[in-house]
Amino acid sequence: MSIAELLPLLQQHAMAVLASPKDIAAYLAGGLAGSFVIGAAFVRTMIPLRWLAVAGNLGFVIFGALRPQYLTLFVSAVLLPINIHRARQMMRLTRRVKAAEVASDQSGLWLRPYMKPRKLKAGTVLFRKGDLADHLYCLVDGKIELEDIGVTLEPGKIFGEIAFFAPDKRRTHTARCVGECTVLMVDEATLKQLYFQNPSFGFHLIGLVAGRLSEDVRRIEKRFSGSDVAVPPQH
Repeated sequence: MSIAELLPLLQQHAMAVLASPKDIAAYLAGGLAGSFVIGAAFVRTMIPLRWLAVAGNLGFVIFGALRPQYLTLFVSAVLLPINIHRARQMMRLTRRVKAAEVASDQSGLWLRPYMKPRKLKAGTVLFRKGDLADHLYCLVDGKIELEDIGVTLEPGKIFGEIAFFAPDKRRTHTARCVGECTVLMVDEATLKQLYFQNPSFGFHLIGLVAGRLSEDVRRIEKRFSGSDVAVPPQH
């Protein structure tokens, strides 16, 4: 079909659409939905992307219902609640991260919905120095001792995060239960997904690692400041 033959058909279709308020509403909704979907392709963070997807799904639902286009209606109706759930989930995570910045002593609370509980007996070794890191932990009940440095962790503390950023991904300490303990654990795949999808979580996790490394540096400095350093004899 040539352009000369196509133009009259397009004009006829446009006139038919303009003559029907229902068709006008359908095409406006479809046009807005398409613009939202295109805009989502240029968004770099997850929360705006999800809400643009929600707006696009809603627009296509209206378009599919008014035209009607049942396949478009079905696909958009299925995706709409999924995108709403994911958007709200990421927003809740962001609020938990912000709350954790205010109450750093409860920094593990916002991460709990993504973690699985595990009960441990007294003396259980959660991981040993040199083991490959596969989980991040939050202590709920009991006490965990980091044997190599003689530090005892109290409930509410996140631990085991440094190994995820180490080049060899090896544990730097041995963690043993002082008594019966309950820990929450999140696997590496979930941790990476949260890290890349939510910048606030990523910054908080990096801050946690930086704080832990600073504590290690102060501990080493304190140890060496209390010891005498031998001075080699002069010849």
